[in-house]
Amino acid sequence: MAVTTGLQPARWRRRKRGKASARARSPEDEPSRPSPTAFEEPPVDIAPQDPLLAYLQSEPEPVDLRRLRLDSPALEALRDAGVELVVPLVAHGEVVGVLNLGPRLSEQEYSAEDKRLLARLASQAAPALRVAQLVREQEAEVRRRERFQQEMHLVQLIQQNFLPQQLPEVDGWELDALYRPAQEVGGDFYDVIELEDGQLGLLVADVTDKGVAAGFVMASARSILRAAVQRLVEPGAVLERANDQLHPDMPPNMFVTCLYGVLEPDTGRFRFANAGHNLPCVQTGDGAVEIRATGMPLGLMPAMDYEQAEVTVEPGRALLLYSDAIPEAHAPDGEMFSFGRLIDTVGEGPTSAALIPHVLDTLAGFTGEGWEQEDDITVVAACRSAAGRPGRASTPGSSQRHDPGRRELDRFAVPDDAPDERAATERVGTAVGGLDMDPRRLDNLRTAVAEAVMNAVEHGNAGRADLTVSVRVAASDRDVVVEVTDQGAGDPLPDTVVEPDLDAKLRGAQSPRGWGLFLIRELLDDLQIQRTDGGNTVSLVLDRNGGSDA
Repeated sequence: MAVTTGLQPARWRRRKRGKASARARSPEDEPSRPSPTAFEEPPVDIAPQDPLLAYLQSEPEPVDLRRLRLDSPALEALRDAGVELVVPLVAHGEVVGVLNLGPRLSEQEYSAEDKRLLARLASQAAPALRVAQLVREQEAEVRRRERFQQEMHLVQLIQQNFLPQQLPEVDGWELDALYRPAQEVGGDFYDVIELEDGQLGLLVADVTDKGVAAGFVMASARSILRAAVQRLVEPGAVLERANDQLHPDMPPNMFVTCLYGVLEPDTGRFRFANAGHNLPCVQTGDGAVEIRATGMPLGLMPAMDYEQAEVTVEPGRALLLYSDAIPEAHAPDGEMFSFGRLIDTVGEGPTSAALIPHVLDTLAGFTGEGWEQEDDITVVAACRSAAGRPGRASTPGSSQRHDPGRRELDRFAVPDDAPDERAATERVGTAVGGLDMDPRRLDNLRTAVAEAVMNAVEHGNAGRADLTVSVRVAASDRDVVVEVTDQGAGDPLPDTVVEPDLDAKLRGAQSPRGWGLFLIRELLDDLQIQRTDGGNTVSLVLDRNGGSDA
């Protein structure tokens, strides 16, 4: 990196020799003097390997360039610019600039006293110059960070807009998906595509690397894959087409892992091809298994073939597609969650849309509190209802998971064998503690959470010690949402909240219980109830910008 002179090189005027005139000179006789700006030369850079820099570093005194003998490009450039004397500006043992001087106007040599004065001036100017340089570097770094943050925000918007805003509704199936970004912008994405004859295209992909480049490769790959899906039938052919189109423009050291498959809802048949991605996980009567198909990642090499495989999702079973952030997550002691542990978790999990919360709760228990997510988490679940039990599709409006403006603050499980609604309310309070909420409304939220958790434990799970209650906390600039999900061992919750009859309860005509949902509704701004084959989800919604206080 070149060392640039810290000050603009000084210009000088050489006065012509001649006889002095006896008469006084008028101002008009004096030649006009250009402004100092007109005489400025561009700074002379001194490369780090230039011998002149090493000399100035070792001899931090004014140097007469006419007497200096060095094979130095910078020395020749200074001489060509008319510089006769250079004064190194040294701060903390480092040359931070050079003060350049031309011939004196008197055309006399620089005296020893001149050089001592210049040396003292340099000793005072060098620290100030270094401070100015540091300020400039900091300002440049701030501008660079601001540009970087703007680019990150743009890529995040692109990424969020490319994710499905609503999942299709398919008879006999529950579809669910989740995307949770890490701190940096990554390249994960998923898609659920409605095809002809009622079939569904399921896609999960991951672009290597993070940042702006990965975000734009993700956008390009998603568009190319979508176009290929509409034209081709077989998953292997889709990946072949996408690979050939991505390869010519793929940035160095980047590629895309991708799994794409076609699901036939009527039969449960899922045929897929794999481009270096994680294998799909399917529940069976004995747990869960991975189904293998191999192929090179997209964009690495042209003209690749992709092996196809297929599996049937039986009634009452589920299919899970995911990115590698889950199996590669680490516990505090460094142990990896692992693919084997993920397969066991899926095999033990519910066969409904509660499967994804179950996987994430297990992951959270493994990694512990304070875990810093290392990569984007992307999961797609297709859960087939048992025979004669109609299914449904999760949508962003109900589950809140797909709302791009809402970020997840916390997710945890409450065990039924030791239910503690107080601990749950405190954890929710901690999660939303930095949102600058009105204390009274925060108390309302805590009370509602405690009531919803106890309802889920006692009624949703029927008090069974082997079941858990999942709690998810999310927030946007507009609201806070707390989702409380049971595992549906008890009676389903009602679709609507009925106001209790106080007189009837006092007379003993109604049970003294039954106030829970009514209380929650009165405390908050909205209450949403979802019933699935896997349980009940109560969504507690509190408006951050006002709303009514109970």
